[in-house]
Amino acid sequence: MRAQTKQLSDVIPLPASVRPVPAANFTITPGTAVNAAPGTTGVAAHLGLPLAADGPIRLRLDEALPAEGYRLEIAADSVTLSGGSPQGLFWGVQTLRQLGDELPGGVIEDEPRFSYRGAMLDLARHFFTAAEIKAHIDLLVQFKINHLHLHLTDDQGWRLEIPAWPRLTEVSGGAGTGVDGSGPGFLTLAEYADVVAYATDRFVTVVPEIDMPGHVNAAQVAYPELTADGQPVAPRTDAEVGYSSLVAGMEETYAFVEDVIRTVADLTPGPYLHIGGDECLSTPPEDYRTFLTRVLPLPGKYGKRAIGWHEIAAAELPETAVVQYWRIEGDEPNVARAAAAGRQIIMAPADRTYLDMKYDADTRLGLDWAGHLSVERAYDWDPADRLPGVDEKSLIGVEAPLWSETLRSVADVQYLTFPRLPAVAEVAWSPQGSRDWESFRARLAAFGPRWDAAGVAYHRSPEIDWPGRTV
Repeated sequence: MRAQTKQLSDVIPLPASVRPVPAANFTITPGTAVNAAPGTTGVAAHLGLPLAADGPIRLRLDEALPAEGYRLEIAADSVTLSGGSPQGLFWGVQTLRQLGDELPGGVIEDEPRFSYRGAMLDLARHFFTAAEIKAHIDLLVQFKINHLHLHLTDDQGWRLEIPAWPRLTEVSGGAGTGVDGSGPGFLTLAEYADVVAYATDRFVTVVPEIDMPGHVNAAQVAYPELTADGQPVAPRTDAEVGYSSLVAGMEETYAFVEDVIRTVADLTPGPYLHIGGDECLSTPPEDYRTFLTRVLPLPGKYGKRAIGWHEIAAAELPETAVVQYWRIEGDEPNVARAAAAGRQIIMAPADRTYLDMKYDADTRLGLDWAGHLSVERAYDWDPADRLPGVDEKSLIGVEAPLWSETLRSVADVQYLTFPRLPAVAEVAWSPQGSRDWESFRARLAAFGPRWDAAGVAYHRSPEIDWPGRTV
């Protein structure tokens, strides 16, 4: 379990409702047992405590609660955690673990603001192994992140085995791929399935992305027949964008795309398949629309909802399609039209959620094309206020992408992710009217010692009064 905090509300994300009861604290010891009702034993295992029928920590399912909601009641002699589903119960476990061994008395009633609370990891510019992805998931779920978007393909590398097209990984997943040739590798079918199963056990939905019709140089290196003239193209290990494109007028393009989508859909139990669609600067607008007209329905053909970066809003979208907004500004009218037509929107504006942006001018990693992203800037915004015509009811959620052009290690991932990811997580989970920067920064400071103990290479932002910090 975790170290003590002083108040029932000292958790991230901030719960929807907290009612403290003074002098009703409960102490967890190594021998404290959990009484897990039917359907809760899998979640109970995440507490790391023994199970017993007379355990004072009781886990229950309560269908009267929202599916992702939970109720935590702490008394002097017992703790009762109820969830609207195993997933809601799991989020309650994360709150319980954050509170530590000396649990302050009272009642928390909690549920998320948005159903989609995501983080993205780019494997194409720098590859991360299945074990590294799973370790990353464990850090994300502490903050009730429930979607992991894996950017699997780009100009530099192709990171998922596709048996019908083996050269994708034989050539474009091998040595010398990735930005500056650093970070080659790919996930086999078995490794991808292992990641998906691990995520599922933690109530995280994996969202695979196959980026197209742009960002496809790695595919064309492996298969020159996907180029306009059938001639080989050179591998690219720089970080430029916008120069590659699948050919909208060739049937070979759609045979390739459907093979890939079918394979990825079969491997992925979650409801989403991301088709990219961004920065297609070398694709003529009419060809772009032609391509999307053919491709956007394909995830639905194989039982998935298509997600695309917001450029797809220029085309006619299937009813179930989801638009992911990423720019600082631009394309607002198309996104607003999509929202007005009933399409759901994921908010991921680069100047508020892109974890690959530098914290400040002195940050040793990251980019700055969207400006600097301090912890306060990642926290102090409202997704429902970002775009005209895109209000609360249009939003499915919020995502924090991490692109990997400057990453070379897991430590680099952690440095750029923490402590900003908890800020975005609270934006996505907590009621807008309850959030407060000063409260958040105080609660965030308590994670410094926990991350230190766990060996997490977080950025010790000067915005936060970390314990032990000297001014």
